[in-house]
Amino acid sequence: MQGWRAYVYVPYISLIIYAFIYLIQDFIVHQYEKNRIELELLKLQAINTETTNQLLRQQIQPHFLFNALNKLNSLIKKHPDTAEAYLIRLSDFLRASIVRNKSGLATVKEELKLCNDYMEMQRIRFGEALEYEVDIDAPDECLTHTLAFLALQALLENAIKHNELTKQHPLIISIKRKDDYMIVRNNRQQKKTIEPSTGSGLANLRDRYKMLSGDDIVIESTELYFSVGVKILGNEHNYL
Repeated sequence: MQGWRAYVYVPYISLIIYAFIYLIQDFIVHQYEKNRIELELLKLQAINTETTNQLLRQQIQPHFLFNALNKLNSLIKKHPDTAEAYLIRLSDFLRASIVRNKSGLATVKEELKLCNDYMEMQRIRFGEALEYEVDIDAPDECLTHTLAFLALQALLENAIKHNELTKQHPLIISIKRKDDYMIVRNNRQQKKTIEPSTGSGLANLRDRYKMLSGDDIVIESTELYFSVGVKILGNEHNYL
């Protein structure tokens, strides 16, 4: 290509090449900035989720501890031998509660151990007016999967708080697995006068699950029974 055509063609090609390079560079810079912003948003979301989750978890502990210490004080005065057994269970329960990691999760096996300690304390308190059973086989693979920390214990506490317990009509609470859910179920014999609440019940648990995994709790209520299902999550390291 010679003459005036070369003077026209070369700048034209150069302009196209320059525009192409500019577009690629702009695209790369735009993608980098987009990824950086998304990463910052994810970090902020994680911090917000952890902060909110810790606040929700902290609402549970004072209420439980207040009731437990009141009961222990009563037992020491009237039944010192029973108070010792109660104190051992309370110590195990609180140790496990405090030592838990910041993920807000516990394995199903750990949760059931906490529930056992908690319910043994309640059996000391209520005697034959309270029955409790866990219908899960030891080899069940769900035992290594996770739940929101203290989820099952909160449901046990909720059942005891809202129902009458007598020897003639005991409160019967069960825990079992149904598909991907852990179900806490109790017979309904609702109290006429409900204990004062700190607001750390089902609404708290629902909020915690939405923060952790986006799942909701499943509530079934009839005239005969009340049950709540909480989703079994994956392995704990997937949520850390």
